[in-house]
Amino acid sequence: MKYYSLNNNAPKVSFSEAVIKGLAPDRGLYFPENITPLPSSFFENIEHLDNIEIAYQAIHQFVGDEIPEPELRDILADVLSFDFPVIEVENNIGTLELFHGPTMAFKDVGARFMARCLGYFNRNNENQVTVLVATSGDTGGAVANGFLGVKGVNVVILYPSGKVSEIQEKQLTTLGQNITALEINGVFDDCQEMVKTAFLDASITDHKQLTSANSINVARWLPQLFYFLFAYKQVKHKKKDIVFSVPSGNFGNICAGIVAHKLGLPVKQFIASTNINDTVVRYLETSEYQPKPSKATISNAMDVGNPSNFIRIQQLFNHNFAELKNKFSAYSFDDNQTREAMKMIYNEAGYISDPHGAVGYLGLKQQELTNNEYGIFLETAHPVKFLNIVEETLDTTIEIPNQIQKVMGKEKHSITVNSYEKLKEFLLR
Repeated sequence: MKYYSLNNNAPKVSFSEAVIKGLAPDRGLYFPENITPLPSSFFENIEHLDNIEIAYQAIHQFVGDEIPEPELRDILADVLSFDFPVIEVENNIGTLELFHGPTMAFKDVGARFMARCLGYFNRNNENQVTVLVATSGDTGGAVANGFLGVKGVNVVILYPSGKVSEIQEKQLTTLGQNITALEINGVFDDCQEMVKTAFLDASITDHKQLTSANSINVARWLPQLFYFLFAYKQVKHKKKDIVFSVPSGNFGNICAGIVAHKLGLPVKQFIASTNINDTVVRYLETSEYQPKPSKATISNAMDVGNPSNFIRIQQLFNHNFAELKNKFSAYSFDDNQTREAMKMIYNEAGYISDPHGAVGYLGLKQQELTNNEYGIFLETAHPVKFLNIVEETLDTTIEIPNQIQKVMGKEKHSITVNSYEKLKEFLLR
């Protein structure tokens, strides 16, 4: 499998090169040269396959022969060592829980998969690789945990000061070892721009091998397609048309879902549910893509004004606006609507949703499902990650899981960086 840059001005590369480079030299995102649908028998028999087999069949074509089958299966067994249950909250709506991993966020799978791929590619290499990553919340903790102690890899995480939750901050600033957290005076888009600029700065890349662990990296992005297959396996028996509503910030997760659809997964509709950062919602209304600076909300992982992965979604629909609108919807909701949805889910189903999941639920409600449709909204983080918001909104107390208790008492260590020049200085020292 070869990968090409969506800016179409860079050489094609192998999977390992795409993983190690992260971003193409022309600043474009890497994209697989082709996506071959899986045989129909795969979906007909999916309920009889375990998650490792499902994941292997789905990801194998994207990895090719660069990781031998036994090693790739071992990586998947390590990465997928927890559950991905669909929990019914209404008679035609379920939530896919993606928070049962070590940092209790959906990004655990992609971060762990990428870390293990990079570890495999670096196994006989004495060179150091620096993973440079921007986070709006959960990416930082997942990447820090996934790469902790990986040989030959140093991780540098940029996060916006005061704009991630306390637990999210603890998860990315307390591990030490090969993990460094840089606190940026700005918003997520500033962090992401600094990362992209560093990748194209020859004065850095001539001295340091940089790669990204944001969803711009193919090894972080593609494994998220597993979620949609795992959900289908659980609800196939309902014999209904499936509608996925995905809380969307940088749009990597929903984009991976569309890749699963291209592999043959039966999906009636994809809904991108966003907070007030509504760039894609406005695009679908006007056909003009006009990003604007992100605004802070209680669903902070979606506070993204210029989502990197949307260009991949456009590519998946051949840049055909009508084709995109036929399969893909997007809705925007504010914090008041989000809180009301959290209360509704809790009062009617006894289910505690985090703010991002609640936005996903709202997307299904906006879409107005028919009797022959089954809606699945993705619950992308454990509600404890947004403890104050959830407890205050629902007037309840959340038990702190072990994964979170382990970091709460640890001391935060971060370095304040207020300009690109300071980031460059840090990377070159």
